[in-house]
This record gives sequence, C-alpha cells and structure tokens, in this order.
Amino acid sequence: MSSKQPDPVTYVKSRGADGRKDLRYPPPPEALTVPVYDNHAHLEITDGDDPLSLTEQLDRAEAVGILGVVQASGDIESSRWAVDAAASDPRVLAAVAIHPNDAPVYADAGKLDHAIRVIDELAAHPRVRAIGETGLDFFRTGPDGHAAQFESFEAHIALAKKHGIAMQIHDRDAHDAVLETLARVGAPERTVFHCFSGDDAMARTCADAGYHLSFAGNITFKNAQNLRDALKVTPLDRILVETDAPFLTPVPLRGRPNAPYLVPLTVRFMAAELDLPVDELAAQIAENTVRVYGAFAD
Repeated sequence: MSSKQPDPVTYVKSRGADGRKDLRYPPPPEALTVPVYDNHAHLEITDGDDPLSLTEQLDRAEAVGILGVVQASGDIESSRWAVDAAASDPRVLAAVAIHPNDAPVYADAGKLDHAIRVIDELAAHPRVRAIGETGLDFFRTGPDGHAAQFESFEAHIALAKKHGIAMQIHDRDAHDAVLETLARVGAPERTVFHCFSGDDAMARTCADAGYHLSFAGNITFKNAQNLRDALKVTPLDRILVETDAPFLTPVPLRGRPNAPYLVPLTVRFMAAELDLPVDELAAQIAENTVRVYGAFAD
C-alpha cells in the first residue's frame, strides 16, 4: 500500500441566511457491536468548521464499528482521488465514474469519450471495486443534457461488465428510465442503487431483478415514508447502508456535517423499522457489502 494521502477538495456547506447552522461535527454515537461498512461516501469533500482528514474520518468510523468505506466519485479528479485513497489505506475501496450531471459538461466540451477512457484505465486498479456513481438525473439536468447522460450511463455499464466489478447507480427523478436502460442493455451482475429514492413498488422491481438497495440517512427524515416502505419489502440479503457523506446526515443531527462514523444511527433506525435486532441487521449488511465489493483488506 502507498502511504501517500490524497489532498482533499475544499467544500464548505452554506450556513444559511441567519448564520446559525451548526457546522460542528457531531459527537460519536454508541458503537455497533457487529461492525458494518459505509458503501458510499465522498471523503474528498471536506465539510464543517473543523474538517477531518481521510485518516481522521476512517479512525472515527472504525472506533464505532465501521470497518471500511467505499469512496465514490463523480469526475476525473475525484476518481483519481478515490484510487489514491484506496491505495493509501486498506479501509478504503474505490468507485470511479463520471456523475450523470457532469456527463453533459464533458460532452459539451467534446471530452466525454476521453473521460470514459480515463475511467476505464482507473477501473483496472485492484482497489477499484465499483463503477460509480453513474446513472441518470432528470432533476438537475434538463432535456438538453439527457442524451449525454444516457451515453455516459451505457458506457459505464459496459465498463462494470468489462472489469467484472459492481456498479453504483445515481437515480434522481429518473426511475423508469434507469430501470428501462438496465433491462435493455443488461445490468452488471452486482448493481447497487445508491441512496435509493424510490418506493416499495420500485424496491420490489429492483429486488426481483437482483439489484441491491443502499439506504442513507435520509431514511430517517420525516418526509421519507417512501424509503421506509421500500426498506420493509427489500430482501435482507439485498440491503446496504451508506452515508453519502458529507450529505444526508440522519435525524436528529440533520444539517450538521455527515461522516462514516454516523452510520450506526442509520443502522439502528433501519433495524427498528424492520423490527430486527441491530446485531442481526448489521451482520447481514456486512455480509452483503463484502459480497458486492469483495474484501477490503487483501
């Protein structure tokens, strides 16, 4: 393993107009007795009043029973960062990709083909275990950018198959189009809906197709009954957990910086919704994660 630590990309959340938003990292929750993994985070994005280094993030996570993190990407720079992070610490695995909202930007500059080639090259690294995040986003990208998104999505599907690794899907306001594309092109063997945002009907469709559903801290939000309904119909062997850090901090800490060490809050909430012992759910999530991405330390 390389000892080189990647440099973070600086990012600061808005404090809001009244300046009262609490940007301190929260205290750690009670540790899980059965450890799990955060299968989607963006640790290259620093956040809060006192940003944490990669090592600090991973140490805090490990202290509460989070054994590893899958570092997701959205452009060439963050994909390279993810590979460096995974090469520098055995608690990190990398996912590399061009985000669907970035695909039109590359396409407009005539550089989408080049970007896909770079992702292809990075995906050959043994610590890269997923293509992600890729997919479709009709919320932030208008119709003019949809063609580039579809082109990029289908190219990423091909890369996941070529390299025999998992794929993490970003799906926002594009459920039908994502499912149709996967059915038409053929999904990779291990396909994960990152930060699942559908309802129970979509969850059943995904489970029937053999996809994994990853739930983030927003499942704790008051207005997220659709996610709780989806969780309850998802087979236990298809459930994953993530932070999408630094975003989607779970209740009661919503609005403060998110980090992998807060995963226990989401796991405990999910276990309560499923009426399962926390240890039983945690053991299943850990098993599912390793089945999708492989062992972290190898």
